[in-house]
Amino acid sequence: MNRYKVRLVTKGYAQTYGIDYEETYSLVAKMTTVRAIITMAATKGWSLHQMDVKNVFLHGDLREELYMEQPPGYVDQTHPNLVYRLKKTLYGLKQAPRAWSDKISQYLVTSGFQTSNANFSLYVKKIDHGIVVIAIYVDDLIIIGDSDADIFDLKKLLKQKFEMKDLGELHYFLGIEVIYEATFVPLFPVLQCDYA
Repeated sequence: MNRYKVRLVTKGYAQTYGIDYEETYSLVAKMTTVRAIITMAATKGWSLHQMDVKNVFLHGDLREELYMEQPPGYVDQTHPNLVYRLKKTLYGLKQAPRAWSDKISQYLVTSGFQTSNANFSLYVKKIDHGIVVIAIYVDDLIIIGDSDADIFDLKKLLKQKFEMKDLGELHYFLGIEVIYEATFVPLFPVLQCDYA
């Protein structure tokens, strides 16, 4: 069975810097941070998990006042000249990545996480009996921690706020393949890189 996806996309190419948007950045974990997290999980025998945010750019809240024409096929025949005022981001908006970054960052900070000074896409939460670390690369999250129960609780918390897909143990991320081998420590991840 073929599956087709339909997505409402705005005409972001028509936006003007300084009027329609200011910042366009998104949280992107540095490769050194990703390697450090995987290495930390491997040396300490911690769990290493991955989650994916569905429709990531639909979660952001707009700061700017933006309007959009009624999309073809969905024009209100009684008011064809009216436009939509956007409150949330849509695909195509130049500020959608920034709005998503602000949303996830604010949620994690209010949930007790602290942002790393070295990498703003790295979040750490110290719990009474351990630690949980999250690295964000746009819509992909790497989660490590010394307690599987704390990681499970975090995943549950994230799923309540955002539509997410739990990918389980991390196996492949940005050209890095993680293979779990049984050694004298429980399930020791081994890095293999596909690039030079």
